[in-house]
Amino acid sequence: MGLKSKFTILVFLILFANIPQALMAQKKTTIKLVEADKMIGSQSVGEDLNIFTGNVIFEHDSVLLYCDSAVLRSKSNQLNAFKNVHIHVNDTLNLYGDKLDYNGNTRVANITDNVKLVDNKAILTTSWLIYNRNTEIAYYTTHGKIVSDTNELTSRMGYYHTQTKMLYFNKDVVLINPSYRLESDTLVYDTFSDIAYISGPTTIVGDEEFIYAEDGWYETKTGKSRLMINPYVKRKEQFLSGDTIYYDKENSAGTVHGNAFLKDTAQNVIIQGNYVNYRRNDGYAWATQKPWATFVDKSDSLFLHADTLYMAFDSTNKASDLFAYHQCKFYRTDLQGMCDSLNYKFADSTITMFFNPVVWTQENQITAELIKLFSSNRAIDSMWMLNSAFIISSDKFKPNDYNQIKGKNMTAYFDANELHKIIVVGNAETIYFVREENGGLIGINKAFASNMEIRVADRQVTDIYYFDQPDATLYPENEIPPNEIKLRDFKWRINDRPRQKEDIFIWSEESPALRQDGF
Repeated sequence: MGLKSKFTILVFLILFANIPQALMAQKKTTIKLVEADKMIGSQSVGEDLNIFTGNVIFEHDSVLLYCDSAVLRSKSNQLNAFKNVHIHVNDTLNLYGDKLDYNGNTRVANITDNVKLVDNKAILTTSWLIYNRNTEIAYYTTHGKIVSDTNELTSRMGYYHTQTKMLYFNKDVVLINPSYRLESDTLVYDTFSDIAYISGPTTIVGDEEFIYAEDGWYETKTGKSRLMINPYVKRKEQFLSGDTIYYDKENSAGTVHGNAFLKDTAQNVIIQGNYVNYRRNDGYAWATQKPWATFVDKSDSLFLHADTLYMAFDSTNKASDLFAYHQCKFYRTDLQGMCDSLNYKFADSTITMFFNPVVWTQENQITAELIKLFSSNRAIDSMWMLNSAFIISSDKFKPNDYNQIKGKNMTAYFDANELHKIIVVGNAETIYFVREENGGLIGINKAFASNMEIRVADRQVTDIYYFDQPDATLYPENEIPPNEIKLRDFKWRINDRPRQKEDIFIWSEESPALRQDGF
């Protein structure tokens, strides 16, 4: 049941207690005088009036009513009390005010001016209060304040169920605690559990955090909460939102279920998925259930997906690393890649790819046992390829022909994201198609050397420098053996390449089996 429904039921109970007495199960009893210093009898409009002054005490259904002076209307069973009014309901509940209008038939007390309700869980003050003894509900509509433990609550309208110790607030609700301030339109507060139940736009502002939700609950002592309907949490440079957030304010920790969204504005990175576990004080956050990360850039953002994304925070609580585990794939207009797992370091924008990594840039496919990309100003600066390095490039003039570079280790250098130099160290091999400027094929060059340096311009090999026992042969197109047109371990993985950001979620059955035990 929503809080608005609870309010409707509560108002109904209050109104129900005021319907004609014939419909009430409550037995009518008369208001009785216990003592007074002085009594004066009179008549008014056919009714006998008894006026009492000095230490006046009345009793009605086990409740004592104190005041300085009073008028008792015996025929209508009504009491008007003035000055130092005190209603002693029981040992834990007392009401005070300057004026009281009490109906003994309906058992409803109307108290005005300097009103105070005191029980063992809260103190309520207002200028006008109605207390219904049948429902045991006190309510006000002219602004009121309730102090409970370390919490101070104010609102334009309020209802207090004295039996259940539940507080119902409506309009301009403010809850002030030593460590935060809560503002809402509608709120229910349980004085036993110190839980505030949210209904409608609500903000909770602390020294470093800003919390917003339109439904849910908040434990005022522990800072734990369940936030629903457009909830979000902001803490310095981090922003957290989703369908439902369970948040622990004291430990800056929470879990997000459904449409989870975590943004670090300092690093300009966003993590999304259907589940996020956020542990700021412990130095990490992780996302599962189809998660993806966006490295935001005005010109060209990078989109990354894996089974699990893990973000680490440094000692200043800023994002330092992003780890992607299992079936990892990323896309940017000029750069794509896939691997089992990777690490992105925010400090220097380096990406390290582990277990069957492959990178695509323009016509180039790059593989190795481990690949490390270095960037500056969001552009690739260089790339390390360690062990079994292999670069395959689709020929500019004939896409089904492939220029190939292979070696133990390689370093590739880029200019404006264009490959322009490659250094091969150990067991260097190349196959490339030598062409005229107009694209006419001169021959197919096949070369071996211990080390090589290769220059590239306009996405074509222009020069190769061989070091240490080179062996190169230029074959006419029809004379190279068909089984030698491709280097050993050649595999053109064009079907794995993401062509748009949505493709990062696609993992084909032809893709290589990847490691499943992390780094």
